[in-house]
Amino acid sequence: MAKEKVLVVDDEEDILELVRYNLNMDGYKITCALNGEDALKKARSEIYDLIILDLMLPGIDGLEVTRKLKDDQKTRSVPVVMLTAKGEESDVVAGLELGADDYITKPFSPRILTARVRAVLRRKSTEPEDDTAVIRIHGFEIDPGKRSVTVDGQLVGLTYTEFQVLWSLARRPGWVFTRTQIVDAVRGDDYPVTDRSVDVQIVGLRKKLGTHGEFIETVRGVGYRFREKE
Repeated sequence: MAKEKVLVVDDEEDILELVRYNLNMDGYKITCALNGEDALKKARSEIYDLIILDLMLPGIDGLEVTRKLKDDQKTRSVPVVMLTAKGEESDVVAGLELGADDYITKPFSPRILTARVRAVLRRKSTEPEDDTAVIRIHGFEIDPGKRSVTVDGQLVGLTYTEFQVLWSLARRPGWVFTRTQIVDAVRGDDYPVTDRSVDVQIVGLRKKLGTHGEFIETVRGVGYRFREKE
């Protein structure tokens, strides 16, 4: 059974209880907070393995809480999963760009909730530390040192930008990246780019990868991710 500690933040007590109950059943140790101020206080006073954070909070909202968590050396490495209402795509994008790791849309099923929590914690525990490590997944072999990509043993010729996009996505399977995050990974914070130019790179990359291009998935209204499972 899991023993990770999870901080759950939501101003709706029924949602809070639903999340608490289901994660408790999965073996997680749960602490709850009803607002952003209390969440920040608890996150700074104790070490958590994950924070589940509603975006629509009274006072300090979820985006501001995320910003403060990621600006604090003590809490910046703690994964954040956002809870969002349908139609809040712009807030999802903003949260991901602030450093949140994933999101769950309300209403959600308990099975989806626990599966997403497990996935984020698993990705965190296996996140590569070495930027030179060769990535082997789904028939891909991506070597950042040689800047080479093979698919099922066949060498694929990619441009610098296409390689950086693929490597950035593949080293964190399942993570959702906004277009801005993809640009930052490829060119740095100050590089001017439009959403359209990122989409064009993805289209070209998928074409060169053939049937394996399907592993680069579009997350509607948000960005892209590399598929976690075959």
